[in-house]
Amino acid sequence: MEHVDLQALQQLVNELIGVCQQLAHENQVLRDEKTHLASECEALQEKNVLARTRIEAVIARLKAMEVNS
Repeated sequence: MEHVDLQALQQLVNELIGVCQQLAHENQVLRDEKTHLASECEALQEKNVLARTRIEAVIARLKAMEVNS
């Protein structure tokens, strides 16, 4: 009876090790994805600032044209 309990315990420990390895892998994938998304977000924010600057310049030119007309 004790031998069967030991085998069952060993099986559970092996399953737990497998789950831990799977979770560690998933965690690494999520960390990599988070890093990628953070850099993508930063790039988009920079593009947004550039676009805002260009739009403000266009608006300023249009207002200047209005005044000169």
